[in-house]
Amino acid sequence: MVRTHQRPPAITRAGRILLTVLAAALAATITAVPARAAPPAHVTGVSTVGPQILRVDVYSPSMDRVITNTVLRPPGGGPAPVLYLLGGVRGGTDGVSWLNDSAYEQFFADKNVNVVTPIGGPFSEYTDWHFDDPILGPARANQWQTYLTRELPPAIDAEFATTGRNAIAGLSMSAGPAIDLAIQAPGLYQAAGSYSGCPINGGVFGAAQVSSVVLAGGGSASNMWGLPGGPGWAAHDQFARAGELRGTAVYLGSASGIPGEVDALAPYQVFGAATGGGAVEAIADACTAAFSRRLDEVGVPHTFVHRDRGAHTWGLFEAELRESWFTTIGPALGA
Repeated sequence: MVRTHQRPPAITRAGRILLTVLAAALAATITAVPARAAPPAHVTGVSTVGPQILRVDVYSPSMDRVITNTVLRPPGGGPAPVLYLLGGVRGGTDGVSWLNDSAYEQFFADKNVNVVTPIGGPFSEYTDWHFDDPILGPARANQWQTYLTRELPPAIDAEFATTGRNAIAGLSMSAGPAIDLAIQAPGLYQAAGSYSGCPINGGVFGAAQVSSVVLAGGGSASNMWGLPGGPGWAAHDQFARAGELRGTAVYLGSASGIPGEVDALAPYQVFGAATGGGAVEAIADACTAAFSRRLDEVGVPHTFVHRDRGAHTWGLFEAELRESWFTTIGPALGA
């Protein structure tokens, strides 16, 4: 018997290409692991600090880390609105805070409101940074606008009984950002307050004051929004976008920079307050007055309180907080 051997048909070049593509596709289906979606912002822990004070840790997906927040609870425990009260230039990381340096706990003891203060974000202007900074950290670690407007509010609402009404306020460095955030997140805040800060980011003056704050922490404002005058800065120009605050209750407070009774200073503290914080307050006063005039120009009702005496002190900040509550924030929140 003669056996014949037949060659298998030759694989053409086109066939080899097809087989390669099919093999790659098969390998992809076998080895690919679906990307795990980041969990939403949520409360990771709650601990008691005082009778009405809680430490509330919240996971931030945008920053992929847990942010600590101080929460002052209302006395009744029922549904209450929320005031997001921002800290100073170091964001409370140095222990200087509303909790430690003011009597806000006593003031709000009988007020039906949750007062939430994030700890962190030193020299960050509480905004979303575009680029990494060698001193202030990677951009991923400074996504404060996203945290404050899209992550923290739903996490707080899910954890506590809230009414859906919110306000935001800040002092010194965070005063301008409080106004900016109210513009960036329309409808989220019923009221916004600026205490002894500068709610102007645009123009030569605005860019200079923002850059000086960031530089004080060793950072570069160009890593925050890009080069001054660019689209990143324009997006956060409260002066140009002032008309967008229409419908939001706005409080602006500032003082001359000359120490006075409101500062509650000891005699030996007066000179330092006048030459240090007093100079800062004088700049904040000029800036705040200019922003008030701008709101008048665009027809946005607001409360502006200028004091003839007052340096850049916690006594002044607390007086502005109390005043803003009665004139603006409390009524807007229905509290």
